[in-house]
Amino acid sequence: MSFTIESARSIFPDTQVANAIPATVESFERLKAEDQLALLWFAYTEMGITITAAAMQVVDMVFAEKTLTQIKQMPDMEQTQVMCDLVNHTDTPICRTYSAFGTNVKLGFWYQLSEWMKQGIVAPIPEGYKLSATASEVLEAIRQLEGGQQLTVLRDIVLNMGYSSNMATQEVDEPVVPPKDVKPRTKISIEGINNSIVLSYMENMNAFDFPAAVALFAKDGALQPPFEEPIVSQESILTYMREECYGLKLIPEQGISEPAAGGFTQIKVTGKVQTPWAGDSVGIPLAWRFLLNPQSEIYFVAIDVLASPQELLNLGLVK
Repeated sequence: MSFTIESARSIFPDTQVANAIPATVESFERLKAEDQLALLWFAYTEMGITITAAAMQVVDMVFAEKTLTQIKQMPDMEQTQVMCDLVNHTDTPICRTYSAFGTNVKLGFWYQLSEWMKQGIVAPIPEGYKLSATASEVLEAIRQLEGGQQLTVLRDIVLNMGYSSNMATQEVDEPVVPPKDVKPRTKISIEGINNSIVLSYMENMNAFDFPAAVALFAKDGALQPPFEEPIVSQESILTYMREECYGLKLIPEQGISEPAAGGFTQIKVTGKVQTPWAGDSVGIPLAWRFLLNPQSEIYFVAIDVLASPQELLNLGLVK
């Protein structure tokens, strides 16, 4: 048997993924624009979703400064219209520019808008605004999620906003972020795992040495982010890591390794990731599902947000 990227996706099929996250995002996106904006407002100001100002130190907001300044100088009604356009995927210059931002810049963009809304610089949600019954249900569903899942929902919501078309040229393309300084290596230990490739992957990611992490992949290898399609090829994976992974802290805890068909090896690691948007206060439970080829290269790795912290114990290594 020879693995394909599609068949590799099915390794460790008993992994309990937090399917409530994409379902909640889908429900949010079916709401009218006013309810989406109000729900975001409640999420930032009333629900206690932990967003730290320190996160802005690891996000290069230079790409968004011009657009944010433009919004800041608008009258209230125009500010509200811009935000509605963003959630409605309207074809406007600002929406096209927004779509060219990376995920962290989009999170920073809405963080800044929310701060200005609280200060009265940008038009807030009208006082006394009542969510529709459906929007209230979505808000309650978000409230029921644990902190890491709430943060993931927020990320996916802002990621999907703006306007883009494969047939149209983006007005502004975000420049490729230059490599950041590599952090000193910290040795990683994972209970049940002594595979040098997996350990090196974790250490390189925590050092933000993304070229070294990508060098561990096969040339036709793939990385599958949570709730997304696999990203194939070393070049594409490196672009993704530089845009999405700077500032993350991986905390792998335990794992299992098993032989697979065709001389492959499958390894599952569970642990947490800390994001600069929540600091040390929130650890998102994750599973990394690795498939190594006979040459000890990463052929495939899927990153899954787990359904509950209890899933971290499901490998049978912790009593």
